[in-house]
Amino acid sequence: MEGGRRPTAGEVARQVRGAAFEDLDDLVERYSEDDRKQVQQAVASARRRLERERAERERVIAMYELQRELGGEGLVVGVDEVGRGSIAGPLTVGAVVLPSEPVVWGLNDSKQLTPTRREEVAARIAEVAVAIGIAHVPPESIDALGMRVALRVAMSQAIEDTGVEPDCVLIDGNPVHVHPKEKTLVKGDARVACIAAASIVAKVTRDAIMVGLDSEYPGYHLAECKGYGSRAHIEAIRELGLTPVHRVTFCGNFL
Repeated sequence: MEGGRRPTAGEVARQVRGAAFEDLDDLVERYSEDDRKQVQQAVASARRRLERERAERERVIAMYELQRELGGEGLVVGVDEVGRGSIAGPLTVGAVVLPSEPVVWGLNDSKQLTPTRREEVAARIAEVAVAIGIAHVPPESIDALGMRVALRVAMSQAIEDTGVEPDCVLIDGNPVHVHPKEKTLVKGDARVACIAAASIVAKVTRDAIMVGLDSEYPGYHLAECKGYGSRAHIEAIRELGLTPVHRVTFCGNFL
């Protein structure tokens, strides 16, 4: 009852739809016996939402559990890269130390998140992380060094940029041999909390760089393709030629 009167079905439906996850159980219990059709529809929708949210939270909690299992209770740095397969722009590596609490809900491989959701989760990571490191290797260095060496350089720099001495370094993918306390895990960006955080930080950071480069080098669609070999990007290279932000060794087939 609100102010001595029974809330309308519409009011109940709006309350349930707008409720935070933490309040849904109480609202479902409160209105489960309300026989008004609109209320029952709202309650049924809330139950489905609860089921999805609980499954999602269990997934994220499992990522933190695997982080502790692999890295222990000390300072654990998660590391991941973005831009390895791009034909323009830098290779970017993120390195993140996450505390056990508070949990960052929504952590996942950055490729599984929408741009808006990535931005939201990245902002939350920035709020709670113990340390964050970022490193970029520019296109000309990738051409000179090759990707394998460039990746090791970027990962080493990102770990150093955190400013901490890690007890464990967890890296997505195969062994890189970049740190004596390194452990690697294939698909770690979808399985380990701190690696997922590094993936998101790296992706959001590099995407912003590519949007900026789009205004410097118009016509290459860099804001949309983020430097990857989209059809429009490749057609632009053939028409306009290469820019200083292109990886020459990656573009031989397009010229």
